[in-house]
Amino acid sequence: MQKTSDLHVVETRILPSPAQLLAAAPKTEAQADFIARARGEIHRLVFTDDRRLLLILGPCSIHDVAAGRDYARRLAALAREVGDRVLIVMRVYFEKPRTTVGWKGLIMDPHLDGSNDIAAGLRLARDFLRDVLDLGLPTATEFLDPLTPQYIADLICWSAIGARTAESQTHRQMASGLSMPLGFKNGTDGSITTAINAIRAAAHPQTFLGINLDGAASVIVTRGNPDCHIVLRGGATGPNYSPAQIAQTEALLAKAGLPKAVLVDCSHDNSAKQPERQPEVMRALLAQIAAGNTSIMGAMIESNLGAGSQPFPQPIEKLRYGVSITDGCIDWPTTEALVREIHAGLAPRLA
Repeated sequence: MQKTSDLHVVETRILPSPAQLLAAAPKTEAQADFIARARGEIHRLVFTDDRRLLLILGPCSIHDVAAGRDYARRLAALAREVGDRVLIVMRVYFEKPRTTVGWKGLIMDPHLDGSNDIAAGLRLARDFLRDVLDLGLPTATEFLDPLTPQYIADLICWSAIGARTAESQTHRQMASGLSMPLGFKNGTDGSITTAINAIRAAAHPQTFLGINLDGAASVIVTRGNPDCHIVLRGGATGPNYSPAQIAQTEALLAKAGLPKAVLVDCSHDNSAKQPERQPEVMRALLAQIAAGNTSIMGAMIESNLGAGSQPFPQPIEKLRYGVSITDGCIDWPTTEALVREIHAGLAPRLA
């Protein structure tokens, strides 16, 4: 018989089921309580009159867990210092969308050698998330593969759907079943409507194909996720965080019957893909808040121990410690100074 399937498949590897991985690396009762509290706090900052700022802060991606833990320890101390006005949630990004090809993140290639040991990557991701939670830091990630949440979503406090996937029906359906607040980014073309449509779709009940905790192909039925909001990250036409653009977003949200809750990504097209300009974007947001804006409830900043980024692939032993191998970041001294500046700038808002 003529073969008609798997013509381009080289190998199929069996992964542990989500239930097996969760049993091997379980969350503690203390971690579960902390995640529930953090999700509740994030909900209040996004959807109520809690005037603190939600700050999603951390490396573009985690590629070196030792450097990631070093960063997390520093961030946890800083978060405690500014917690009365700023709720810091650490970016713990394990999946990276690629425009063409490239390293796809710690889950897909944890050894950074092209071996794509996904089973090890999933376990490493769970272990790292538990370490961050134990420091008292809420966790944030972007979900890219629709199967990943079954393995790690129980350890995530806030999640994102990126600009490339916000228009995807698969990702909107996935978001409808997630248990944490979630931000949809505007499209790469700058379209706000893309994100608003995604928020509305994810809030509704959905039925779709997925896997259950035992790894069996299943029909997933959700009740919808009411805790979704918009993330402005700029687009092909340039940045979208000016007062006029924020007002336009507010109007579009109101027209759609959605809360006027806006989180601004200070990176990507909002900083013209120049990481050192992220503080400039953040200061512009603080100026709008000082002028009375109440819809800007959060910001996202890409930050690491060292500034910029470094090319990859290259020999692992030549990688610089604490420097991103994906998008460029601001360094730790800049981060620390900026967070304290944000804290001081929010004083009138919380007076």
